[in-house]
Amino acid sequence: MMRAGEGVGSVHSTRASASPWHEFCRTSLHERHVMHYGFYLPTRGQTTTPEDLSTLVQRGEALGFHSVMIADHVVFPLTISSPYPYTVSGAFPGHGDAMEQLTLMTFVAAKTTTLRLVTSVMILPYRNPVLTAKILATIDILSHGRVTVGAGVGWLEEEFRALGSAEFARRGAVSNEYIQIFKTLWTQDPATFHGEFYQFEALHCLPHPVQKPHPPIWIGGHSPAALRRAARYGDGWHPVGANPAIPLRPHELEVELGTLKRLTEAAGRDPEAMTISFKAPLYDTSLATERQAGLERRPFSGTTEQIAGDIRIYGGLGVSELIFDFRSDSLSESLERMEQFATQIKPTARG
Repeated sequence: MMRAGEGVGSVHSTRASASPWHEFCRTSLHERHVMHYGFYLPTRGQTTTPEDLSTLVQRGEALGFHSVMIADHVVFPLTISSPYPYTVSGAFPGHGDAMEQLTLMTFVAAKTTTLRLVTSVMILPYRNPVLTAKILATIDILSHGRVTVGAGVGWLEEEFRALGSAEFARRGAVSNEYIQIFKTLWTQDPATFHGEFYQFEALHCLPHPVQKPHPPIWIGGHSPAALRRAARYGDGWHPVGANPAIPLRPHELEVELGTLKRLTEAAGRDPEAMTISFKAPLYDTSLATERQAGLERRPFSGTTEQIAGDIRIYGGLGVSELIFDFRSDSLSESLERMEQFATQIKPTARG
């Protein structure tokens, strides 16, 4: 794996050399991290038939992908005023349909044997925390320990209201508490919890997950609150980048990683144990849009060599899992994108 500042992207090497996170990565993270790759699974649209979903995950597994991302929405109100955080305009690009996350996760578990199954992300306040802990533990057992819990606080206030979820303004505090409930139920027997939003007395919640002490919890989001949540409760940080609204270019990511390292140490936890999983949701082999707008190329877009160079740069900064978006309305096009990445980009990135 390329060290930060070497080869492609050396324009950032001077800035990186003064960063505590850069020094941390240079001396530890890059030595133990092997880059893993994941992909988004469609949860809506024409390729969500049982046959197409089976084909996508089984082909992804055969091509050597490490993980599959499963998104979370339950309902879509006809009128949405909440700003979507991952488009420049704030408009939500969906059309109202969505498969339920944990049900789909169970289906994928039954169709695969090695893919990591990642909720990306689970909107924590949407579901009862005790029932959710039980479902996730069950999937972890049935999948032989392949669950990763990507966790977020959500953005769609109208969906919160439709589901009768916790007050939208308190969703961060509720989410923190639900993570603690998960860990309590997955590691203690009997388990007791007394929180601000949820309480229960001694009870059995067995069997526990296969993974010990529990399935990894990756915290999504890039806000200061999300970084604090990752530092206190997470086993990984799972931000979205590489899109026009939130590009998280190398120098921007480096700043965030430095903040995460300081917060993790302040929480009395080991930042070296933190997985950095970076989502690059706009898969595009063309530079036409950026060129027409006179914009700088997005990370993980462009030619094979450019994408491979980005992979090396982000790996040098400490990213150990990169998530790409091969989704299309056409199954054949999605498969073609997966094949291109696995057979052309991935080998080029290894050098």
